[in-house]
Amino acid sequence: MALERKKGAQAQLQSLDEQKAQLQIEQDKLVVAEQRLTAKVEAFRTRKETIKAQYTAAEAQTKISEAVTGVSEDMADVGLAIERAENKTETMRARAGAIDELLESGALTDLTDNRDSIDRELEQISSKGEVDSELEKMKAELGAGSPPPDQIESGGGDGEKKP
Repeated sequence: MALERKKGAQAQLQSLDEQKAQLQIEQDKLVVAEQRLTAKVEAFRTRKETIKAQYTAAEAQTKISEAVTGVSEDMADVGLAIERAENKTETMRARAGAIDELLESGALTDLTDNRDSIDRELEQISSKGEVDSELEKMKAELGAGSPPPDQIESGGGDGEKKP
């Protein structure tokens, strides 16, 4: 009976020795993993400190440059205010141009103009007639005169070239 117990105890001992060996291998793996993780954490800390230092240096350089050139946040605000004013001015010009176009096309009525649409149309026809007669007069004057010898000019739209 004692030999059977001895045999059972030896089997348990052998099983425990195998478990111990496996646990030792796992422990070694965990130690290596812990060392790698520690190295990564240190690398991260170093990188973080480097970036912090670079940021601080860039910030200081910007402040120095602003102080040397006289540019500061106040100047940036002034620049934005000027830009907004220019944008508003451009918008108002565009609105005025659109209203002028609408008035010219007849889509809007000019309340300050006491003439009706017929009077305006007659005025446009009259001014167009005056422009046409002036143009004909200028063509006649140019046709009657002699051009310089080094210049060739087309005469009155007839397709012929004059010397």
